Amino acid sequence: MERRRPELLIPASSLEVLKTAVIFGADAVYIGGEAFGLRAKAKNFSMEDMREGIAFAHEHGAKVHVTVNILAHNADLPGVEEYLKELKDLKPDALIIADPAIFELAKEICPEIERHISTQANNTNYGTYLFWWKQGARRVVSARELSLKEIWEIRQRIPEEMEIESFIHGAMCISYSGRCLLSNYFTGRDANQGACTHPCRWKYAVVEETRPGEYMPVYENERGTFIFNSKDLCMIEHIPEMIDAGIDSFKIEGRMKTALYVATVARTYRKAIDDYLEDPEKYYANMSWYRDQIKDCTYRQFTTGFYFGKPDESAQIYDNNTYIKEYTYLGIIGGETDGRYRIEQRNKFSVGERIEIMKPDGRNVEVTVQRILNEDGEDMESAPHSRQTLYVELSGNAQRYDILRRAEG
Repeated sequence: MERRRPELLIPASSLEVLKTAVIFGADAVYIGGEAFGLRAKAKNFSMEDMREGIAFAHEHGAKVHVTVNILAHNADLPGVEEYLKELKDLKPDALIIADPAIFELAKEICPEIERHISTQANNTNYGTYLFWWKQGARRVVSARELSLKEIWEIRQRIPEEMEIESFIHGAMCISYSGRCLLSNYFTGRDANQGACTHPCRWKYAVVEETRPGEYMPVYENERGTFIFNSKDLCMIEHIPEMIDAGIDSFKIEGRMKTALYVATVARTYRKAIDDYLEDPEKYYANMSWYRDQIKDCTYRQFTTGFYFGKPDESAQIYDNNTYIKEYTYLGIIGGETDGRYRIEQRNKFSVGERIEIMKPDGRNVEVTVQRILNEDGEDMESAPHSRQTLYVELSGNAQRYDILRRAEG
């Protein structure tokens, strides 16, 4: 069997992040509209933004997949039908679906758009893949609970042209393939309807029935315990095994992440995949660079998940519930006029500060902030408020879509 060239599939929470993902190396992006996706707390896309994003991606040779992956109730179906009619007009490249009713509606309303089966559908065996293939699905997203050996076995038993999509990086749900009742139980916000509050990241202790109020940590630590607190998936060191398993699309998790996170993972995995396909020795020689770069975005320590067998206690974080943050996101270069770069600022920075320009080609250029002006052209010593439009002068050159960031620590 010929070795497959995998697609790098990157999440996008907004039009800005979609453009960042494409510029920094995505072959495809997946996005959610304002309804019927599983990240209702993400900013998500209006129809106008979705239209612009699809056009931008297509102009740059990338694809757009739209999530319609809620587990629908009766009351949802009329709205889903109308939504699919709107998507038909926008012409995304694929729809990501978990619910059979929504799948059937998509097949009737917009059969020309590829249908992909979400990980939410619990796709754990070749029989399930074949079932969905017979219904007209082009691609199935494997459950996170599968090993690479199991994925390889599925590849041997499904049609060559059928595609397998698997996660390669990002947060791991603690419930089976992301189906979770904790959020609904504790807060009334249903994870399976797109409103997850991530209670698996909260602090827990055990209380014995006859001793109410006496809290006993499962793992002894002064801050309590974090029994559901999974490390983040990271397979940057195992791209050869992912390719050998017959996976067609490498999926990054994170539709609620910043442009800095998206740029970092897209750029790093883009280079790693390309290096390996060009020359495996080049991939192994550059491994320390990949490791260093992937740690530049916010993360929760790393694990290989289920890919090499069932994870043990080492895949959990027991002593804290905080993310590791190496860099702060300052903004994206929106354009340049007379040596001044326009940005929509995201975090505070000041004149005289040393920051970095993060470029799609892999370079990180350290520069000094020489001047900051507001929209009225007035000088500012610092920019304390996020979401301001600013004009900055830097000691080095930047291009549109470059990212500005500041190292922490």
